[in-house]
Amino acid sequence: RDPPSLYGVLPRPCHALVLLNPHSGSGRALDDFQAVVQPMLAEAEIATTVFVTERANHAHEKVRDEDLSQWDTLVVMSGDGLLFEVVNGLMERPDWKEAMKKPLCILPGGSGNALAASINYYAGYDHVAKKKLLTNCTFILCKGLYTQMDLVSLSTASGKRFFSFLGFGWGFISDVDIDSEKYRWLGNARFTLGTLQCLAKLRVYHGRLSYLPFSPEQGTSPAARDAHGQPVPAHWTVVPEEEFVLVYAIYQSHLGTNLLMAPAARLHDGCIHLFYMKAGISRVTLLKLFLAMSRGTHLDLNCPHLCYVPVRAFRLEPRVAAGIMTVDGEALACEPVQGQVHPRLCRVLSGS
Repeated sequence: RDPPSLYGVLPRPCHALVLLNPHSGSGRALDDFQAVVQPMLAEAEIATTVFVTERANHAHEKVRDEDLSQWDTLVVMSGDGLLFEVVNGLMERPDWKEAMKKPLCILPGGSGNALAASINYYAGYDHVAKKKLLTNCTFILCKGLYTQMDLVSLSTASGKRFFSFLGFGWGFISDVDIDSEKYRWLGNARFTLGTLQCLAKLRVYHGRLSYLPFSPEQGTSPAARDAHGQPVPAHWTVVPEEEFVLVYAIYQSHLGTNLLMAPAARLHDGCIHLFYMKAGISRVTLLKLFLAMSRGTHLDLNCPHLCYVPVRAFRLEPRVAAGIMTVDGEALACEPVQGQVHPRLCRVLSGS
């Protein structure tokens, strides 16, 4: 079991800043907050200040610039994209080390809700979606137990740096994520429709993938310096194939409410769960893998095209700037990227 030092409890009474995107998912976040969340929080002696975002990066600026001392926790009621803004806003503060000790809470209000589904899974709750998932996550907030969570820093060849809590992708999964944005009003069903559309025009991506394999004995020292243009260190592994259908580095169990991609993942396992799919896979097999992923049994199919390896760092170097890259569901320009895990860099409300 985890040592007790990994856990803390919110004070009572408790003051929460709720950052809410009213347009996320099917656009019901504010209604659901008032109907489902607020009555539960009132009973748990959690007072809320609700900040409704009006544009992209609004939450990022709020947490970067605001005096946060008046709140005991920061609650994000949206999809995963708004939490990405919050994490990166906190990391831009001069007092980021102190700011990252503020426990974060995710309440699902988007269409993907991968972190909420992961936390529900880690807590040992049954697989649920929509209002039931929201109720479970609100209950976790009411209990007030928090623990530490790993983050992954992603550095691009053009000099950008992001902190990510969920995953980085290139190829098929990222295409589905971004291409299905136009069906956001469908909620989680947008991903099913997006998957079928991307299967119809299945693409292959050319690039070089290398990684530092995970071993628990390595402790928490950084995996490698960001060194774009330099060869990868000799102790890294270089994947011999250079044609991929997808590359996905995930650090939570769920890629979406109904996609259990990395069943072994935990909030602070110090590990990046790296998946890559080599070219040559048939559309039928790819569809079978995604159907199996709803139960977390895709690796049991022993598909020779799908590879999984736990790593501490990775580098992806596309041969040409083709395809969409995503970080925590947000689109990035396609360019060389290096990622490495930073164990236990932030705190998050969790069920156990």
